[in-house]
Amino acid sequence: MKICIAQTKPVTGDVNKNIDTHKKFADLAAFYRADAIIFPELSLTGYEPTLAESLATDKDDERFNELQQLSDSKKMIIGAGMPIKTDQGILIGMIIFQPDQLRQTYFKQYIHPDEEPFFINGMYQPVLGENEIAFAICYEISIPGHAEQAHKNGANIYIASVAKTAAGVKKAIETLSGIAEKYSMIVLLSNSVGPCDNFIAAGKSSIWNNKGSLLAQLDDSDEGLLIFDTDTNEIIVTTLS
Repeated sequence: MKICIAQTKPVTGDVNKNIDTHKKFADLAAFYRADAIIFPELSLTGYEPTLAESLATDKDDERFNELQQLSDSKKMIIGAGMPIKTDQGILIGMIIFQPDQLRQTYFKQYIHPDEEPFFINGMYQPVLGENEIAFAICYEISIPGHAEQAHKNGANIYIASVAKTAAGVKKAIETLSGIAEKYSMIVLLSNSVGPCDNFIAAGKSSIWNNKGSLLAQLDDSDEGLLIFDTDTNEIIVTTLS
């Protein structure tokens, strides 16, 4: 399986422009025959908790039909971040587009205390597909039980979608390397770059093998893609400066 991690610079609050960026990156990933592409936390709006209430929608929003059509035509999984509105409140979600299937949503189960005024906790941790992929969203990687549960659920691949500062991503790199080694999982990190809320996201999107060794990493400022072939261990690095 070829898994692609996107490092993007979201346009604050502009869902349509961010959809266009997702399409561009997904097309590029498809050129390299990727089977899946995963974007950073809240990639369709930018990480903007104070705007979440006005931007939140549901997974079947018609604006996302283009991403579903792209998933269908390219036979590729697309994971894109979006605040999702429910009767109980707003969740930090990842909409999962799969070829010719109904959309799924992974909801962030463990939110940071700073997020509590804006979001509620999710409740479900799916494991996706034959390659047994589990997702994590940002703060969740700091909760030991999250990766442990993914492992117990049979995950071989653990993908973290985040929005982190330079200090935050430095800590995340140490944590994710340890998770890869402890649970013998391939681990991937997708971070954004540029302005987010009241901080600057600092990239460093990365891939580790199931022994915890760093295989590839993007820089702290450029948009780009990392593609990892789980069968051959081949890595493709593409930056869009």
